Amino acid sequence: MISFIRSKRTAVAVVGLAAATLALTGCAGGAGGGSSDAASGTYTFWDPYPQFDDSSDWAKLIEKCGTEAGVTVERTGYDTSDLTSKALLAGQQGNSPDLLLVDNPVVSTLAEAGLLTDTDETGADTSDIEANILAAGQLDGKTYGVPIGANTLALYYNKAVLDAAGVDPASVTDWDSLTSALEAVSASGGKGITFSGIGTEEGSFQFLPWYWGSGADLTELDSDDAVSALALWTDWVEKGYAPNSVINNTQTTSWQEFLTGEYAFSENGTWQLAGVKESGIDYGIISIPSKDGGAAPAPTGGEFLTVPVQSDDARYEVSEKIQSCLTSTDNLVATDTTLSYVAPTKDAQAEQVATDPDLEPWVTAVADAKGRTSDDLGTDYPKISEQLWKAVQNSLSGSSDPEAALQEAQQAAASATK
Repeated sequence: MISFIRSKRTAVAVVGLAAATLALTGCAGGAGGGSSDAASGTYTFWDPYPQFDDSSDWAKLIEKCGTEAGVTVERTGYDTSDLTSKALLAGQQGNSPDLLLVDNPVVSTLAEAGLLTDTDETGADTSDIEANILAAGQLDGKTYGVPIGANTLALYYNKAVLDAAGVDPASVTDWDSLTSALEAVSASGGKGITFSGIGTEEGSFQFLPWYWGSGADLTELDSDDAVSALALWTDWVEKGYAPNSVINNTQTTSWQEFLTGEYAFSENGTWQLAGVKESGIDYGIISIPSKDGGAAPAPTGGEFLTVPVQSDDARYEVSEKIQSCLTSTDNLVATDTTLSYVAPTKDAQAEQVATDPDLEPWVTAVADAKGRTSDDLGTDYPKISEQLWKAVQNSLSGSSDPEAALQEAQQAAASATK
């Protein structure tokens, strides 16, 4: 099962690679050892799934799509952060793979470095892909690659804990009603909510639904709306509605807390659905509420299938055939079920829900989700995110109040993104 932990390692790695990325701009343009006859031979494919060997369904699907395109695909799986480094280096050396599957925040980094083709160049059809999912791979009006699926965040709840507190989950529609529910749970002897506030991209990922749900924008970290979001989390910790452990919790450790059966709510992702079904917890799922009601936009996770720049642009036609095969409706459904993703097209989503009705709230959550690099943030996002998670840490730990923590974060982000 694929979780966001893989994704957050990549985004963190981007911060350290920012300088190298800028140095690479304009350096791409080599073929990956391709044949002069672009319609045949071997095509290279790199992905972030080293856990899948040649006998896996994923590897067999890639092989099948290559065969249908008339070529042999040589696939290599790398750890996510390692894949980003290797993709940057390969682009610098003019030896990029023909196809590259990367976590969506990395797309803008590689595109800005001049290492990726856009869909106009390859002829890839993105007309059926949901706009908010596609936006994670867009930069300066161009689209770089095709998403193979998306995951996002919502609130799992424990029906037994809520019943004991006399709370109807349908009553949770905004921040006030959620806080009232947590108060009632605490008064009944239960535990409130667990989430990940760790000082990494994973912490930012979990904070973003509340941040965006307040109406705040990532270009103004110290806005009144932003302060209200951080004050919400901080108040929960101070009142004991959320445990002190959230400061160091990853999404995995916060999920383990929920699986004890003691907590009313857990903010977590699509990838935990199979686990909660096996746990025996009588659970439900609701969207994370915005401050004043409605669903908050949660960030999208998931990978984009991109076509790196090659010196022989005749290779793009075959690469696009492979890309198109892998992202056809039937193959998306098979792939995204394996990877615990929601498909990026309505047709594929409908097939997923028909097979597993429990995915329906996740399709809704993904429809409300938003790419982390959207709003034309591009490679500024990792720099802003780093300051955001630092502010969360400073406030949750009590070393700063929410306003001061975010003022400091805004100053540092403004300096880093000049």
